[in-house]
Amino acid sequence: MAIADFLEPAVQDYAEQAKATYSAPIDTTKFTGRGFVAGEDPLQTQAINLAQQGVGSYQPFLSAAQTAQTAGAGALGDSAQTIGGLGALTGPQAYQPFMSPYQSQVIDATLSEFDKQKLGGQQQIKDAAVASGNFGGGREGAMLGQYNADTLADRAALQASLLQQGFGQANQLAQQNFMNQGSLATAQQGLAGAYGNQMNQQFGLSDFGRTGMGQDVSALGSLGGLRQGQQQAQLSADQQAAQTGAYEPYGRLSQYGSTLTGLAGGVAGEQYQQPGSSSPFQTALGTATGLAGLFGQIYNK
Repeated sequence: MAIADFLEPAVQDYAEQAKATYSAPIDTTKFTGRGFVAGEDPLQTQAINLAQQGVGSYQPFLSAAQTAQTAGAGALGDSAQTIGGLGALTGPQAYQPFMSPYQSQVIDATLSEFDKQKLGGQQQIKDAAVASGNFGGGREGAMLGQYNADTLADRAALQASLLQQGFGQANQLAQQNFMNQGSLATAQQGLAGAYGNQMNQQFGLSDFGRTGMGQDVSALGSLGGLRQGQQQAQLSADQQAAQTGAYEPYGRLSQYGSTLTGLAGGVAGEQYQQPGSSSPFQTALGTATGLAGLFGQIYNK
């Protein structure tokens, strides 16, 4: 079927517009590229940095806990050793290490002085016997015998007292040492307990630090992701608008061609479709098909 004469100018205009439109390349840089990809949100960056800073941040607490554990074990070992040594501080011979090494010298010096005083007493008895005219008599002998017996008993008592005094002091020192060692063992056990508490505290700080930091990283990452998603939605909308604008001349041309084909009696041509549902090539092909149909009618009439 021949095209009406009044449509020829319109078809010619359509052809010129088509040529101009298809001669100009589409600037795809307006709706492609990384500019339409949302960048990393500052909160996401903060979350990443915080996570990186947190890598190994718990290690000092673990090291401190291990140090406390080692020290506590050492204190327990010392306590066990101290308690084990308490048995040697009891029994009938426990006082001996605390006996004065100078006891014999002290006793000997004291007894020597006692003997000197004894000789002086004997001499006084003899002098008195001479003065009374009883020197060498039975009375003098009786007095010397009694004196010697008394001083011998006193000497033995003095020696026993000195020995008992040394033993008492040594025994007292032994008992005090036993009590001191018992107190030391108790203190060592208390120290081990303190180290245990310190170890638990350091482990707790390590867990708390990791948990708290993990929660912070998660919260920052989530908030950053929400903001990044919102930014991406805006960029996608801008990209869609730019893409629609770039293909708008093809849409107008397609509508123009469709109108002409309808007036010419239904020469088929593909309708323009929004980019995304068909490729630019398909859109151009459809418009070109309509254009060919119109020209066929013009030149075949």
